[in-house]
Amino acid sequence: MDTDGQVVFGRPLRIEQPITQVELHKGIPLEVDGQTVGWLLEPHSPFQWERNSPQANFLSTLNRVVLFSAIGALALAIVLGSILARSLTRPLRELSTATQAVAQGDLGYQVEVRSKDEIGQLADSFNQMSADLAKSSQLRKQTTANIAHDLRTPLSVIMGYTEALNDGKLTGTPEVYTTMHQVSQHLSHLIDDLRTLSLADAGELPINLQMIPVVTLLERTTAAYTPQAQEQVVSLEVKTDPDNPKIEVDPDRMSQVLGNLVSNALRYTPSGGWIELSATAAEGDVCIMVQDNGTGIPPEDLPKVFTRFYRGDKSRQQNGEAGLGLTIAKSLVEMQGGTISVESVIGEGTTFTIRFPLV
Repeated sequence: MDTDGQVVFGRPLRIEQPITQVELHKGIPLEVDGQTVGWLLEPHSPFQWERNSPQANFLSTLNRVVLFSAIGALALAIVLGSILARSLTRPLRELSTATQAVAQGDLGYQVEVRSKDEIGQLADSFNQMSADLAKSSQLRKQTTANIAHDLRTPLSVIMGYTEALNDGKLTGTPEVYTTMHQVSQHLSHLIDDLRTLSLADAGELPINLQMIPVVTLLERTTAAYTPQAQEQVVSLEVKTDPDNPKIEVDPDRMSQVLGNLVSNALRYTPSGGWIELSATAAEGDVCIMVQDNGTGIPPEDLPKVFTRFYRGDKSRQQNGEAGLGLTIAKSLVEMQGGTISVESVIGEGTTFTIRFPLV
């Protein structure tokens, strides 16, 4: 403002009160050659922008833009935050719902895997667990049904004989008592097998490891089954490595394993056939093989031969076989640190191979 109080440069002002020289002199003096020619008013002066001036309109517009931008940004942040939160919590809610469904008995319930991060891996693990639970439940039901069937058959035979004897419809003869005794033995054997599997599944089956030559195990098994082999006109032989390797196993459990394998081989090897037990040391392992030239196992049945109660040959349901022998053999071998596998060709025979680390 000049010395008279008129605006020379700057924004127009609305004077609410007359400017006195005292108020004017509160500003910053503008001097030229030592002479005051005007005054620069401080921002805290009692003057305000003119309401309709360009400057006031610009500031008002700017303030509105800043305000609306802030509100829009806040609203957008809330919307995006809600979407992000829902996308993050949705898989967790689905997993929570799936967990409740499984807890209520809906085994096998699956959730959709939406990502490959930690939550996706958790969903994968849950799906695998749920599928395993469903499979285990189905296996348990099937096992229970098979056990009931296999126990009912010999019991029905014994009850039929005892009822007939009690009613006088059947006369007690050595043949009758022999049949009842054989059926009772089969029932006892089945119960022993079930007990062995139960202890093995629980990890409570006692294992007494000893260093023993492989040939000793093979010859012991051969001696036990030679009478049956001779009766069926089947050659039963032992062939071992001249070095006669030793393995660390439980002799009684291995006799049970080899007995199951030889018993199976005798069952499916025709008269005039052969069964060979052999052992060799190779690549740090001792391989025990039980080979025969019997009927063989169909390719579709090979992956299932170690499954409990599995009967590839339906006739085994009538010959007293419960389908537990190979399952028990696999469990016993693995509990002693070994592995067992099978190869077979229809019409040419079957080979079971047991591997143990060479000591």
